[in-house]
Amino acid sequence: MQKIDFPPDERWIVGVSGGIAAYKTAELVRILTRRGHAVQVVLTASALQFVQPLTFQALTGKPVLHALFDPGNEKNGMDHIFLARWAQQILIAPASANVIARLAHGMADDLLTTLCLVTDAEITLAPAMNRLMWEHPATQDNVALLRRRGIQIIGPDQGLQACGEEGPGRMTEPESIVLSIMEHRSRSKCRPILPETRILITAGPTREPIDPVRFMSNRSSGRMGFALARHAKAMGARVCLIHGPVTLPMPQGVDGIAVETAGQMANAVFDQIGQCDIFISNAAVADYTPREVAGEKIKKQPGEISLSMIRTQDIIATVADGSNPPFLVGFAAESGDLVSYARNKLKHKKLDMIAANRIGDPGSGFGDQPNALHVLWNNGEVILPLQSKDSLARQLIELIAQRYHQCGERHHVE
Repeated sequence: MQKIDFPPDERWIVGVSGGIAAYKTAELVRILTRRGHAVQVVLTASALQFVQPLTFQALTGKPVLHALFDPGNEKNGMDHIFLARWAQQILIAPASANVIARLAHGMADDLLTTLCLVTDAEITLAPAMNRLMWEHPATQDNVALLRRRGIQIIGPDQGLQACGEEGPGRMTEPESIVLSIMEHRSRSKCRPILPETRILITAGPTREPIDPVRFMSNRSSGRMGFALARHAKAMGARVCLIHGPVTLPMPQGVDGIAVETAGQMANAVFDQIGQCDIFISNAAVADYTPREVAGEKIKKQPGEISLSMIRTQDIIATVADGSNPPFLVGFAAESGDLVSYARNKLKHKKLDMIAANRIGDPGSGFGDQPNALHVLWNNGEVILPLQSKDSLARQLIELIAQRYHQCGERHHVE
């Protein structure tokens, strides 16, 4: 059995400059550490007026740095050089107008700007400031100069600001910042191995209504399906993403269709399936739905209550039984004999590939937790070990592309 190895998790410097949006950076750091990244937080002097170092130290397990020369930390007077070499990504969030101006003009008068000047890591800024400060010609010139040098700028977003005014200047939300960095990397590093390939992906849960306020659902977050869509797009594909109720931003350049129930997802898939070359069925679609939906809220009452349930349509099996089906990739989550269950599903549902993970394992991967997959096809299999969902999705899309090109015209597993 082939096993694919991956590079170690990344090393990030997260810089925080002065601004009320600095409170959001704690959530940003939490997201990065939960993805398995090593994070070193660096604060400017102004940032210390808004946030406390202890908050970030608790999240990262590392002392927070803010002084360019700290006798307590420096061993040879050049430890900031080693820190700059250690980092694979520098992210400044929030990036104030002052920090943007100093970076644009090559200043290195504190630890954070010095690190940016001496590193060869990728640098990303997430600006946050008053709307007039952002729109000022000096700030816009500085931002344009940094972009020409290859620095990624994310945001700012429109909205109500702490000063009470409304307009551009709000720092982009933490999860959107991380996703934007991933998309940027995918576009810059991915080979166009799926040029103009039409890919349909389903993602997230469905909700099956019981009454006007209650529904049945599951723990799927949709993150894996959204990551698959993002990387497929970066590799040149034309991607349509049909998703259940999620709170994730749509990947750039991907066509999105929002649905709620299993029936709605089935109808959306059947509408689009004739226009795709590859169908990746990643959504956690409900297997059963209530036979009848109560017109009014069901009241609490003594004793037991029963619901009559009916099977929902098996979307991918229906597609496989149709005329001229596309290349089919299914998913399986199982608490028992994972490989046997997945191989049986691969055969009986006439799939080309199936990606399986065992529920309850460290790699079960709900929410933003890391995940692992056992990918199977006719006469072959690959283990994708535990890693972030973004990294896992990229490797899986590459594997799907490889198998799709090897198969040429689609043929079912017999």
